[in-house]
Amino acid sequence: MRKIIYDKFDKLAIKDFPVEQFPGRIIVVETESEAEKAVEYLLSQDILGMDTETKPSFTKSDIQHLVALLQVSTHDTCFLFRLNKLGMPPSILRLLEDTTVMKVGLSWHDDILSLLRRATFTPGYFIDIQNLVSLIGIKDLSLRKLYANIFHKRINKHQQLSNWERNVLNDKQMIYAATDAWSCIMLYEEIQRLLASGDYELAVTKQVIEQEHDDEL
Repeated sequence: MRKIIYDKFDKLAIKDFPVEQFPGRIIVVETESEAEKAVEYLLSQDILGMDTETKPSFTKSDIQHLVALLQVSTHDTCFLFRLNKLGMPPSILRLLEDTTVMKVGLSWHDDILSLLRRATFTPGYFIDIQNLVSLIGIKDLSLRKLYANIFHKRINKHQQLSNWERNVLNDKQMIYAATDAWSCIMLYEEIQRLLASGDYELAVTKQVIEQEHDDEL
């Protein structure tokens, strides 16, 4: 049976989907020696999912915080690099500049700019899912909508505005961060499968059809 995907997904439908959650192990990295070991392991993989988290600023007068967390996931293991404690040691820069292992993110250009506020580096082998989804006709760009559209599962965003600089991350924060990075791998691989197989049907939403009709008039 061909998969039905939508050019624009109804956000109201997402609340009825089961929650998606990273199923593997999560390892918090807070020292340079831990970072070196983690990067060695990560650079032995074929594909990595990546994301960042920053302590939110709620008013214009608030200080603009630096990236606090870099999460990097394989299919079954996610490392949470606490940059607010680590800074940007040579191992992290090596990971970010690596050109051999594919690293997949969403709106990764913004993450790169944020990371460059911490240290200067030349970005390596990165792929942004937002540059791929249009190839199968999807117009949405948010992780939550994309995941719901393609997998009919809901990514919980409740921890997004939590304090990522707290002394110890809680379980909900760790699961949220790991899920965001890991889900990028899931999306990339499924989009590639759909492109290769053609095993999908694009449904144009009624709202878009009505807009096109209005434009013709």
